[in-house]
Amino acid sequence: MIKEISKNNVSECVKVIRESFMTIADQFGFTIENAPRFTAFATTAERLLYQMDNEPRFMFGYFNSEGKIIGYYSLLMQGKEECELNNLCVLPEYRHKKIGQELLKDAYRKAESHECNKINIGIVEENTVLRKWYENEGFVHIGTEKFDFFPFTCGYMVKELNH
Repeated sequence: MIKEISKNNVSECVKVIRESFMTIADQFGFTIENAPRFTAFATTAERLLYQMDNEPRFMFGYFNSEGKIIGYYSLLMQGKEECELNNLCVLPEYRHKKIGQELLKDAYRKAESHECNKINIGIVEENTVLRKWYENEGFVHIGTEKFDFFPFTCGYMVKELNH
């Protein structure tokens, strides 16, 4: 079941985000030294609480039948009827069970309910499996950018929503 995150869920969400993104860090050789701003290393309870309290951002968790959070995403409202999907993730042991797809479909519904016509995402460009997954879900690749503080290229994708 997908539910909005409350403050008492934040530390569990941090754990889910860090564990989920760590598989990408391991796969591509990202470390806290060469990519301290990468999600697996930079996500903290303080950061999520700040985002919750100070940004037009909505956070959601996928709760299993025992009430454990096993997936997560957030939507940042960007104005101009656009929003940004952040940190969509599923714990490694729960992957390949369509949970990510359920989270993504929920993000579409939530975005539309907040009058967003477009969802933006940023990904690790070198992660071709993830890029293909998003393309299969209707996202279009619109560009890349290289930052000095990341050992990878940031890829940008967008999906137009049909209300």
